[in-house]
Amino acid sequence: MAEVQSNWAALPVQSRLKVLAAARSLLAERAQDLLTEDGGLSARLPLEALSSEVLPLLAAMRFLEASAGKVLRPRKLGRSGLPLWMSGLHSEVHRVALGKVLVIGPSNYPLFLPGVQVVQALAAGNAVIWKPGLGGGKIANTFAEIMRSAGLPDGLLSVTDESVPAAERSIADGVDKVFLTGSAASGRALLRQLAERLIPAVVELSGCDAVVVLPGADLHRVVQALSFGMRLNGSCTCMAPRRLFYVGATPEQKRHLAEALLAAFRTIAPVTLTGATRQRLAALLKDAQAEGACIHGGLADEGVMPILVEDGSARMAVAQEDIFAPVITMIEAADIDAVLAAQELCPFGLTASLFGNEDECRTLAGRLDVGSVFINDLIFPSADPRVPFSGRRLSGFGVTQGIEGLLEMTAVKTISVQRSSKLSHYGQPKPAQVGLLLAVIQSMYARTLRSRLGGMVQTIREGRQLRRSDSA
Repeated sequence: MAEVQSNWAALPVQSRLKVLAAARSLLAERAQDLLTEDGGLSARLPLEALSSEVLPLLAAMRFLEASAGKVLRPRKLGRSGLPLWMSGLHSEVHRVALGKVLVIGPSNYPLFLPGVQVVQALAAGNAVIWKPGLGGGKIANTFAEIMRSAGLPDGLLSVTDESVPAAERSIADGVDKVFLTGSAASGRALLRQLAERLIPAVVELSGCDAVVVLPGADLHRVVQALSFGMRLNGSCTCMAPRRLFYVGATPEQKRHLAEALLAAFRTIAPVTLTGATRQRLAALLKDAQAEGACIHGGLADEGVMPILVEDGSARMAVAQEDIFAPVITMIEAADIDAVLAAQELCPFGLTASLFGNEDECRTLAGRLDVGSVFINDLIFPSADPRVPFSGRRLSGFGVTQGIEGLLEMTAVKTISVQRSSKLSHYGQPKPAQVGLLLAVIQSMYARTLRSRLGGMVQTIREGRQLRRSDSA
């Protein structure tokens, strides 16, 4: 794999992008096939699979074709900002391939999320090992087959099985960087293994995301957005809404919003949870009820419909966990400061969705410790291929998607050329040079113009004295 990767990285960026462009076309032509059992997306509703998995991946690939050449081009630093005493130096910053990248995909979005990272890694010149999430093996192998059909050299993209040991073996065999999309628990386990080998990583972890409704917000839009967030992929989305703050609302306003939400939630099909998730949700709801919350909905045998926890608290466990289940907690917030205080209690910081006047939302956005803020929208803006995505605190670190995500797939290499014939910086240090250097520092960096002028005068004096001592 090392030789194949080295040859791939040596190609011009545009040559690599031609392969990605061909793969994009093939992926588009096989979109219908991806919905079949062999394609790996058959468990999803066709419209949802196309809109949340295939379409945004195609957009990300086209974005790479348009922007990667410019982003990865060597950058000459030029003369601006170069210190005068280094005038003969010419430097460039190169973005070079890391080598071998491990992409650990999630089970909830098996194509889009790891697929973006895979194509970014390939565009940057890397070889990629793709460890699919549970149930994602078929779609990963289908995508790898499409890439090979598009002209990707053999050995550049390999797909492991879906097991955790598969990722562990890949790390033990040696990789240069790891990209994980998963839970906070998965992130901790991975980072412990990487720490022993000092392998860098980007970890995009899940959240317990907030929706903030400011006075004057369009409540119909809010209800529609929350219904979408609870319905999308059975609420198995890292950005799904889990906490709801209606700022400064009267009891009547809160009751009106709750009733509207419950009416909308009743139209959403129930989802089947894993045994562990179902058990954990039951415990969270029991604890919330014991602490005074009112639970609307529950765990029916035929599946779980969206659950509204009314009269909740930011201190409740249900408002602090990254559970993949359709549940949202309404939390009282008298003002913005109360929202910020509640945010501090939640250990996650992935996204926040704000509804209301744009200027007021922007003010609040600047104070929130999250990776992404969506104003008058929810989840949807993250599909923009230009937009970088990252988390804070237990929601992870590093960046995926966008230009910033592409740069995460590279290492920085600086090349500096000395074109001056002067070699004074190699000379033996002399005590008399201390005064000269102090004067130079004063002339260039002192606070006032008067001080800088004084430094210039002193520089001339010290220079003359140094020359006299050298000639003596």
